[in-house]
Amino acid sequence: MIDLHTHTIFSDGAFLPSESARRAKVAGYQAMAFTDHADASNLFLLLENLNRVAGQGAAYYGLDILLGVELTHVPPGLIARMTETARMNGAQLIVVHGETIVEPVETGTNLAAIEAGVDILAHPGLISAEETRLAADKGVHLEITTRKGHSLTNGHVAAMAREFGARLVINNDAHGAGDMVSRELRQRIALGAGMTQDEYLQAEANSWALVDRKRKSGYASNPQP
Repeated sequence: MIDLHTHTIFSDGAFLPSESARRAKVAGYQAMAFTDHADASNLFLLLENLNRVAGQGAAYYGLDILLGVELTHVPPGLIARMTETARMNGAQLIVVHGETIVEPVETGTNLAAIEAGVDILAHPGLISAEETRLAADKGVHLEITTRKGHSLTNGHVAAMAREFGARLVINNDAHGAGDMVSRELRQRIALGAGMTQDEYLQAEANSWALVDRKRKSGYASNPQP
């Protein structure tokens, strides 16, 4: 299993990065990404400190760990700039906190993230046809989430991705104990969103393809799908 959207005490997660990695390993995950909430105020702090653990991943924690950020409530006009800054300063995976219906995310965030070419648009809410089509064209992955609240629009996201050929990934948005869900629950949530078994398997494969792409770029090591 793989989870490319997790949080530690460096934002609003419950655990140190080391404990988060350990809990992921015990739960059966082979790869994960640290993607703490980021804006201009904490971006460099996150990347500098989380890299100290992410860089030890395969050797000491027994799983691949990608260094990432989740740009959160960043004004749409700043997302492209923040994305580029994060990448230039070592971020391997860029997630943007999409327009979930349970938070007051600014309208235009989804489109700005897609136009910036981020890796994953997290819980994109009632994403439009135009945005989904553009995500497909630019290779931006849309998230099916296991997280309560954000998951309310999973069915819409899955249906739009199917219609326009966008890639899906399944993430936990893990913050604390119990968030690293089992393989069985991940599958049930996907099927509950209206995905077929083949679509569920493809979504999991999409996450591994992201890790493999980073590995080939010198980022991650020894993925174990």
